[in-house]
Amino acid sequence: MESIKQIYRIGHGPSSSHTMGPMRAAKLFLERNSVVSRFTVTLYGSLAATGKGHMTDVAILEVLEPIAPTNIVWEPKIVLPFHPNGMQFESFNEKGDLLESWTVYSIGGGTLANEDFNELKTAEVYEMNTIYDIQLWCEKTGYSYWEYVEQREGTEIWDYLAEVWQVMQQAIVRGLETEGILPGGLGIRRKASDYLIRAKGYGGSIKGRGKVYAYALAVSEENASGGEIVTAPTCGSCGVLPAVLYHLKDSREFRDSRILRALATAGLFGNVVRTNASVSGAEVGCQGEVGVACAMGAGAACQLFGGTPAQIEYAAEMGLEHHLGLTCDPVCGLVQIPCIERNAFAAARALDANAYANFSDGKHRVSFDQVVEVMRQTGHDLPSLYKETSEGGLAKNMEKRS
Repeated sequence: MESIKQIYRIGHGPSSSHTMGPMRAAKLFLERNSVVSRFTVTLYGSLAATGKGHMTDVAILEVLEPIAPTNIVWEPKIVLPFHPNGMQFESFNEKGDLLESWTVYSIGGGTLANEDFNELKTAEVYEMNTIYDIQLWCEKTGYSYWEYVEQREGTEIWDYLAEVWQVMQQAIVRGLETEGILPGGLGIRRKASDYLIRAKGYGGSIKGRGKVYAYALAVSEENASGGEIVTAPTCGSCGVLPAVLYHLKDSREFRDSRILRALATAGLFGNVVRTNASVSGAEVGCQGEVGVACAMGAGAACQLFGGTPAQIEYAAEMGLEHHLGLTCDPVCGLVQIPCIERNAFAAARALDANAYANFSDGKHRVSFDQVVEVMRQTGHDLPSLYKETSEGGLAKNMEKRS
């Protein structure tokens, strides 16, 4: 299993698979084709179906257009066999001769792959790739999940996670300070600042829950606006984990060093899912995005509250299990409805999973790894209409009413 750095990618929204991945692919293609007359980029399947809403064309043109004229071709009805998020880059000389054709796929979390290479298959950092094995190791040695991360990644992982945490906090602050209408044409107003103000008018648990909503909305609204965020594990689910951690730091005064350890644990759980299933909405639906984010948030929170390895595993298992079957059907292909609201609910659910697990002794019948496998199977069984195409479910229903 590779580094957890692949789970936490710093970049601009609104989508890791539809914005970050295509932009990275364009940069790689440009490195080999810097002297050309023109480019043509063909987008296939889910990448074409919701690409305009996710600003896929904007991300690609930002890289290639300054070098040569670039034509974007949209092919939403053609799904290439390797992955739903396919794209073909072509470069031409002045005579119109094809210089290079490169087909690559954005497979989730900003990661790229095709038949010849796969960024998932980089240098192995972790010798174990199931939570079952890692938990047994923790219970045998007395170490925690974050200590396993440190042993495998080295102490330099803390500098990287410190940067990740800084970007997460900055996204929350910007999101809480910014008001107005989100881009895309749906006329959705930013709500984070209003939710924070209203939360402060309450006391006790209602106040805390309102703040969690506000923090998740802040990051998700920043993502929808193309702001800088951290995938956790994707752009579409980037508000869940920061909201959980920011709330606990604010309400419980956890030190940043403990927050970073919670990030390490959360990244480990997300990495297991990414390795054994998928975090791509186009491949397995939103269960692989918000569901995994909820699991990461639940595991992180449970660790901060002193949970045992078994309790942490239980919290993460519940976070994912109760999102099984969640579809990805964004209205108009925008990461707004239902994505933004869904991040706020998942952040609250992560805290509930933590509380439930901490009341238990950590023993339960269904393991995290079993839920990951079920999620993988469920995602593959879901019709393509419900996997980031914006052609079914909520998106289709809203289209009929508009």
